[in-house]
Amino acid sequence: MTPDSSSSDPKAQPEWLNTIIAGDCVAAMEKLPAASIDVIFADPPYNLQLEGDLHRPDQSKVDAVDDAWDQFSSFEAYDAFTRAWLLAARRVLKPNGTIWVIGSYHNIFRVGALMQDLRFWMLNDVIWRKANPMPNFRGRRFTNAHETMIWASRDQDAKSYTFNYDAMKMLNDGTQMRSDWHIPICNGSERLKNEDGQKVHPTQKPAALLQRVLLTSTKPGDVVLDPFFGTGTTGAVAKSLGRNFVGIERDASYRKAALARIAAVVPISEEALVVSEGKRAAPRIPFGRLLEGGLLSAGEQMTDAKGRHAATIRVDGSLTCGSHAGSIHKVGALVQGFEACNGWTYWYVERDGKRVCIDEFREEIRAMAA
Repeated sequence: MTPDSSSSDPKAQPEWLNTIIAGDCVAAMEKLPAASIDVIFADPPYNLQLEGDLHRPDQSKVDAVDDAWDQFSSFEAYDAFTRAWLLAARRVLKPNGTIWVIGSYHNIFRVGALMQDLRFWMLNDVIWRKANPMPNFRGRRFTNAHETMIWASRDQDAKSYTFNYDAMKMLNDGTQMRSDWHIPICNGSERLKNEDGQKVHPTQKPAALLQRVLLTSTKPGDVVLDPFFGTGTTGAVAKSLGRNFVGIERDASYRKAALARIAAVVPISEEALVVSEGKRAAPRIPFGRLLEGGLLSAGEQMTDAKGRHAATIRVDGSLTCGSHAGSIHKVGALVQGFEACNGWTYWYVERDGKRVCIDEFREEIRAMAA
């Protein structure tokens, strides 16, 4: 492996970390250690199947993707290529790792079917809705205003993958983030140009898109692999967010542009990288800890917020209420006739003449353990 390196301290990390590996993506991934990658972002060739040049109404030529790397002799050849790189990608993913694949209507359905064949487990399809798409100049189809991203875990039973739900909710003004993302295409000063003022890469993705992907599914220090690195949007965003990256790119001009781009990135401070976390991300506290900590006592009674139901705490942390007995969740559900109940927010105790939710005591325990 002979990577182009942007790392200044190779002794502190594997030689491939924070580098751009020159060469074929499948061969390069086969040299990476198994289960070494937290998240993959893949922007593979779309196999656009263009037929002839495309012109605007003023007869100027549209700068479409007609590079050799996007051309395949048949759908069968494209499927074989896709299967090969997906197999290599699955090997390097950690058991709790996830993969993002972006594509257009030309290829994303074929990619998705192959991912399912290879036992990836679909988590979401996310629609990148372009705020400023290119018009359909021929007027024979709808304006192609979106691309599709597939987000998948390595296996169906992978339950501990990273999903920064609360951070995404905060980013969306306190509302649950939806699966359609309205983000402009890459243009203006963000678009990399060569000495002649031409685009360095025809399909450079906007940094805002990658930032949302990485904020969704990674933590600081995670390793992000991009097997179709291009001009390095993934690496630049990863570095800015305190993540590690490894890129694979066979085109020397793209690698050169990516190295210069990433070298200029100034990482965000550690303090600013801390994101919102809900209670699901907090350490688990058993109800019995409240008894052991003296915040509640065996024999004490708890009620719901309006005092309609009363339950007695037993020495083992279970509750009894009439003929019902069990955990705070089970008894809370039974007295209401429900299938489930969050006992932490349902039960209250009296303190100084006021009802206090037992969830406040759980937070005290967490604070003491921090």
